[in-house]
Amino acid sequence: MATPDFIREIRASAGHQLLFLPGVSVVVFDDEGRVLLGRRVDSGEWSIIGGIPEPGEQPAETAVREVYEETAVRCVVERVVLVDALRPVTYPNGDRCQFMDICLKCRAVGGEARVNDDESLEVGWFPVDSLPGLDEFSLFRIKQAMTDEPTWFAPMTEH
Repeated sequence: MATPDFIREIRASAGHQLLFLPGVSVVVFDDEGRVLLGRRVDSGEWSIIGGIPEPGEQPAETAVREVYEETAVRCVVERVVLVDALRPVTYPNGDRCQFMDICLKCRAVGGEARVNDDESLEVGWFPVDSLPGLDEFSLFRIKQAMTDEPTWFAPMTEH
């Protein structure tokens, strides 16, 4: 994902120190029950759609914006799937981040899936029983989005 300008500004003074940031991941289904995926430029791997909220932007707004920016698909948010503090990651340039991921389930309401920015190599709809190779991050979120269970969160650890 492209680094938002506000994070570039923070990095100018914070250097590579760990930043704790919000993130939004999105599981989008169409009327046929297929899931929308994008093949990322940075890794070459298929994944669900996601991004970083702009300052003041609500997670649902981020989800709708990111899906459209990356795939040209219009969607509406149906529910919060999960909230998960991810493990810290170090990028090749030395920047360190830890994301609080809010995953939302969405329903497509318009548009034709296509590459709509420079972050994706391909985008497409996939039946859930024949997904391309996906990492556990995407697979778990798709699985949770397909349930009618309450919002998932990691069990609390005792201190």
